[in-house]
Amino acid sequence: MTKYAKRTPLPLRERLGEGASRRPAGGKFENFAFLNRVLRGDDEAGPAVDVVARLAHGALLREVLLTPKPGLVDRRNSGAHRDMGLGTFLASAEALFPWFARFFARGMETSGGPADQVLSRLRPDGIACERAMFAATGGVNTHKGSIFAFGLLCGAAGRRFGQGQPIDRQGVCREVTLMCRRLVEAELDRAGEATTAGEHLFRRFGLTGARGEAASGFATVQSFALPAFLAVEAETGSEQHALFAAFLALLAANADTNLVSRGGLEGLAFVQREARRLLDEGGVRAPYFMAKMAAFDDALINRNLSPGGSADLLAVTWFLARLSVFDKQDNKISS
Repeated sequence: MTKYAKRTPLPLRERLGEGASRRPAGGKFENFAFLNRVLRGDDEAGPAVDVVARLAHGALLREVLLTPKPGLVDRRNSGAHRDMGLGTFLASAEALFPWFARFFARGMETSGGPADQVLSRLRPDGIACERAMFAATGGVNTHKGSIFAFGLLCGAAGRRFGQGQPIDRQGVCREVTLMCRRLVEAELDRAGEATTAGEHLFRRFGLTGARGEAASGFATVQSFALPAFLAVEAETGSEQHALFAAFLALLAANADTNLVSRGGLEGLAFVQREARRLLDEGGVRAPYFMAKMAAFDDALINRNLSPGGSADLLAVTWFLARLSVFDKQDNKISS
């Protein structure tokens, strides 16, 4: 058993969050008895739901604690942000933790239905999760993008488990693609006035942002960040080095809409150019790498640039990498 599976499951109310027995914002659970069984660990999902939830929580912690991260909150500074810090992110991550089990349970509950109908079932839970985040942070948006990503990933893992399929990274990402198949067309490429930041960026620049990344099954992660993470971890045995390698790969490749919102296409181009320069110089293997990252951090702070989209995808990268904890044959926890 791994360290994830050894921990005693949390009591039901703590895992669901305060007010679990009351109607969640956005609608009630259609099968609350089923949800209770899953979250109590009374059925076969018990160990799996705990592991997936703890992996999602662990991903958030590893993202925020990695230091230095250019333009982002970490242990060095608050990046290009004045309304949040490390403590804000840690409080937010704790508030989100109970919801990852909800998302998994919702995925199990919908495992017999069409994949493209799951998002509408997950969305009320995601909205309630956002409210929990805002309550914990005093109204600061720390993890909205991560709620979207991990709501989908945990829900997809639950669907895979409910269908008797392996909880592996390829299968989970493929399930997310099926769940989000029409998302870009429905929410970005539609008639009428643009009402969200994502719609404005899509119409002006053609950027699909978090919705497009999800609909692609996290293609940027699978094509760039995950290979970098796995290669460097295999070579060095260092998770920190692997996270830095994945983050540089994301900064170089990801069309981060957070950067475009703050600095236009010029801001995005600056970050991608600097990340590629660091990669050309040897990346994490280069001399004085940490000093170079600190200088990169200072440059982004001076330009008020924060690659928040890449931060979300860094957490996704670690989560997908660690799904290897599941045995691919029967979803038992690997030793």
